[in-house]
Amino acid sequence: MITFLISLVILLAGYIFYSKYLERMMDVDPDRPTPAISMSDGVDFVPMPWWRVLLIQFLNIAGLGPIFGAIAGAMWGPVAFVWIVLGTVFAGAVHDYFSGMLSVRHDGLSITEIIGIYLGNMTKQIMRVFTIVLLVLVGVVFISGPASILADLTPDMLDFRFWVWVIFVYYILATLLPIDKIIGRIYPVFGFALLFMAFSLIFALIVKGYAIPELTSGNWQNFHHDKGRFPIFPMLFITIACGAISGFHATQSPLMARCIRNEKEGRKVFYGAMVIEGVVALIWAAISMSFFGGIRELGEVMAAQKGNAAWVVNEISNSLLGKFGAVLAILGVVAAPVTSGDTAFRSARLTVGDLLKFNQKPVRNRLMITIPLFAVGFILTRINFDVIWRYFAWSNQTLATVVLWTVTVYLFRKGKAYWITLLPALFMTSVISTYLMLAPEGFALSKAISYGIGFAVTILLFSIFLFSTRKGMKSKATVLTQKREI
Repeated sequence: MITFLISLVILLAGYIFYSKYLERMMDVDPDRPTPAISMSDGVDFVPMPWWRVLLIQFLNIAGLGPIFGAIAGAMWGPVAFVWIVLGTVFAGAVHDYFSGMLSVRHDGLSITEIIGIYLGNMTKQIMRVFTIVLLVLVGVVFISGPASILADLTPDMLDFRFWVWVIFVYYILATLLPIDKIIGRIYPVFGFALLFMAFSLIFALIVKGYAIPELTSGNWQNFHHDKGRFPIFPMLFITIACGAISGFHATQSPLMARCIRNEKEGRKVFYGAMVIEGVVALIWAAISMSFFGGIRELGEVMAAQKGNAAWVVNEISNSLLGKFGAVLAILGVVAAPVTSGDTAFRSARLTVGDLLKFNQKPVRNRLMITIPLFAVGFILTRINFDVIWRYFAWSNQTLATVVLWTVTVYLFRKGKAYWITLLPALFMTSVISTYLMLAPEGFALSKAISYGIGFAVTILLFSIFLFSTRKGMKSKATVLTQKREI
């Protein structure tokens, strides 16, 4: 319990102190017009109160990640607490804040366009395709997951395929209609429901006397039931994504960058939403480690259920909250992915719109982009969910890494403390490159070779960064010298 409480305090301290430091690095100006004001169009650029934007951002980025990811991550033991806390404060929330604020500073541009500004046109073109694929994968993952849960809760005639169609219809409406018509109205309600669910569960857990494992020297180890195939590094850092750092968030932040009314609201909306998500992930990790009697028991349950985190959610909710509370909890778990899936497709539409330079105000233009996206998404729902999820997880963290490098270049050009994103960028580079080499869905190489390649790739990118920055500084110095001579 002490470890859990300390983790909560660190998350709160990160928001109170570290986010203010990042705000200074961004040179926030409350008098500078935001895109919501200067480019208001009644569709995507719509000014809204900061608390509403915060709840929408939270629900946009939450999805299944801080719940399913935290449950799966809990199998590694209390070390998961460390990643959730440090990942949120120093990587995830930093990533979300800067991706949102850079969009604010660049007229609400999608993250791929911002990447192009700082990492070059070739990188932009690659990341455009990569991001659109990721967003469609997110949409598909967040259709299949809730559709399966709803099919289990309803009569046989309302099967998986029925709920897929229902969610698809909702997604189309949410993608096409102005952001304040559906998303702006129902998301705050769902956001409150998701938070109520998480805090009700942890309160019930404590009241009923469950013991939350502590992080001690003896517990600083890999508790995974298949530790040979699932070492802490890099597997834990891919599994717990949305509860620590997630590239998907960078695709969502520009949506809210088009809605905040003042640059000072960016800290509350972007950094704040990530901290809230970190708290939700922390709660679910703590509950998962405790409810079944311990970490090893959780591993046995997950193995018996073939990794079905939805079953775990249902079992925990029914036991801790009773039938009525369980219904609310399950609906919260359904609402989270659905409300991330619709904005994933909306982000995909905006990204394609930026790529094709389509004015998104006419409904005709929105339909021309939306219909093909949903056609591809529907086809992908027929592929095994586990396969889609694994590729989504790696792609997700890869985008986060690219965004961190983008912000690092931005901070360097501005003469700011670029180490605040350089360090997490280097760490995440080693994570994704090692995972690609080691994972079964990757190259499935040995640990020694995978770790070696991961380290080499990280050093290579760091060397390229140092070379580029020194070259840039020399060019700048030459220009200044020539000006003095003139």
